[in-house]
Amino acid sequence: MVSIIILSQISIYTLKNDFDILFEKRTKPIIKLEKIKDTYKINIYDTLYDIQKNNITIKQSKEIIFLGQQLINKNWNSYLKTSKDANFEKSYVTRKINELFGVTYHSTSQILQESIISNIDNKILELHRKIQRAVKLLEDGKVEETSSLINEIYFEINSINIYITNLSNYDLNLAISERRETLKTFSTLTTILNISIVFVFLFSIILSILLINNFRKLHFRLEDAVDEKTKELQELNDYLEIKIQKEVANSRKKDLIMFQQSKLASLGEMLGNIAHQWRQPLGSLMMIIQSFQTKMELGKLSFEFVEQKTNDAILLAENMSNTLEDFQNFFSPNKDKSNFGVKDCVKHSIELSKYILEKESINLRLIVEKDLQIYGFYNELSHVILNIISNSKDALKNKEKERFIKIVIKEHNNNARINIYDNGGGIDETILPQIFEPYYTTKYKSAGTGIGLYMSKQIIERHMNGNIKCKNVFNKIDGYNLEHGALFIIDIPLDKNIEGID
Repeated sequence: MVSIIILSQISIYTLKNDFDILFEKRTKPIIKLEKIKDTYKINIYDTLYDIQKNNITIKQSKEIIFLGQQLINKNWNSYLKTSKDANFEKSYVTRKINELFGVTYHSTSQILQESIISNIDNKILELHRKIQRAVKLLEDGKVEETSSLINEIYFEINSINIYITNLSNYDLNLAISERRETLKTFSTLTTILNISIVFVFLFSIILSILLINNFRKLHFRLEDAVDEKTKELQELNDYLEIKIQKEVANSRKKDLIMFQQSKLASLGEMLGNIAHQWRQPLGSLMMIIQSFQTKMELGKLSFEFVEQKTNDAILLAENMSNTLEDFQNFFSPNKDKSNFGVKDCVKHSIELSKYILEKESINLRLIVEKDLQIYGFYNELSHVILNIISNSKDALKNKEKERFIKIVIKEHNNNARINIYDNGGGIDETILPQIFEPYYTTKYKSAGTGIGLYMSKQIIERHMNGNIKCKNVFNKIDGYNLEHGALFIIDIPLDKNIEGID
């Protein structure tokens, strides 16, 4: 449809343009021919007549006749140029349309036009020579010869006017023929375009109907396919639902078995942790009891000494009791968090381990760069510190020189950071990545179970949403010399809104 519209507009515009050009080609020459006839009558014929009547002088008539000849030559040459101008030919599109539809209406012969033009050319040349001769005779005063020649000129002018009239009729007939040709072409083209538009319109309707029917059939086929797939999916869902119910039942059975196993494992792990945490305070209690015996033997047992050691023993006993409660609550989902100072918690852990540290001649230094408050479990963090101090103590046993442990409390990236150094020579790089794994230990069975660092990692990461890691470093433990040892780094968030995973 778009192509037809575009072609129709191009064709109609071309026909209109050709009609305008051809009309201009046929009308302009006729105007020129009429001007020639008027010039012969007014400038030549009437001037010669006025000379015979003595109405004008020879000089005036000569100028008028000369001017008339110039106008005649100018108009005649303009006519010849216009009739042969290629710009006034039909366009290529129009010629092809006429050839396609067989439209031809040339009723006049071009040979006739050329013959008339040739005769007019000859007549004009002959007439102008006679006019020049007549003017010469008039100047010479030969009136009788001039009168006879003027009569011949009148006859020649009438003869030329007849030829010009014939030529004008030729051009008019050709213009009429071309107009008929253009009208016929336009009519034929309009009819074909109308038929094409109707055909395209009917074709569009038929095509639309076919497309709608095909879409409807496709829709029905898709609908049937969807229904079939839906039915298959429903059957599959029913089968999967039954299978899921069976799998859920089996999973529940497995969960019950695993829960029982977990309870037993947790019980064993809790007992192991209690034993691990009690080993150090029991050793301290034994040292207190031995101190009584030593003082008694030396006769230095005093009331102040007994009161001090009794208070220390009571503190250790309370810690052992708290250890039972802490590990009893460790696996309980209902545990209460609280705000507490990191400095107080670390000092509490140091206090609980001071007897073992004194026995092993270990110098422990606490550096508090900033006293920070955190939100979590006080006793659990204390247990973690005790575990790391105990591991450092075991690493320092075989060291002959000064034994140091340094604990630094500071703030780092919105975390409370606890750095625990020792100069025990560090941890073997091959086993360093495994120290936080459960039941991994380098000690004898009687000295450790391998769950201390594992439980420390669980407490820090799961219960307090923090992070614990270990690496070997060189550090100035004593403030002067670089010492090789292990560094445990504990980071606990300072944001109170952060809850542990539990």
